[in-house]
Amino acid sequence: MKLILLGAPGAGKGTQAEVLCQALSIPAISTGNTLREALKSGTEMGLRAKSYMDAGQLVPDDVVIGIIKERLQQDDCQNGFILDGFPRTIPQAEALDAMGVQIDRVIDIEVPDDKIVARMSGRRVCEKCGASYHTEYLKPAVDGVCDKCAGALVQRKDDHPDTVKARLAVYHEQTEPLKAYYEKQGKLRIVEGQEDVADTKRLTLAAVEAE
Repeated sequence: MKLILLGAPGAGKGTQAEVLCQALSIPAISTGNTLREALKSGTEMGLRAKSYMDAGQLVPDDVVIGIIKERLQQDDCQNGFILDGFPRTIPQAEALDAMGVQIDRVIDIEVPDDKIVARMSGRRVCEKCGASYHTEYLKPAVDGVCDKCAGALVQRKDDHPDTVKARLAVYHEQTEPLKAYYEKQGKLRIVEGQEDVADTKRLTLAAVEAE
């Protein structure tokens, strides 16, 4: 089974990728991790990516696509894979098709923007030990203080409401058009993200199995 996971930042794609990875015994491939692995192992595409990153530039599409192509040729992808965070744009999806990669299902995890903003902006991290908390779902015993090491809990810049809204705007502009692209191919399955992760897991597995 060859799958793509779509969804806005904070929709829970990473969690569902892990669920599918275990249920289907296929690897979950995230662009970030694949890029880091390519840099570490010094592949041709990894070295090309490094030259852009060292110069403080964005890694161009053709290099990202080349790195994904290298990863999909590895032995553990023979029975399928889950792409999380790729493609992000229509040109990337077209490049994936041009590679001859036959995607079976595209699972789109839908969560309203206001819920994502609340979910992400409520995150807190201990500045000492890195433990994670949430102002609604995972509160510390003492407000603003880490249960494990008594360090101060802070909000990361990435989790500030303005940053989250900016990332969502980019998602809607660049990535959301992929829904129509894959719907035309008859591959899109929509999962309504639930408050309970277990409920989203059940719906995601059902969407993968649905004809």
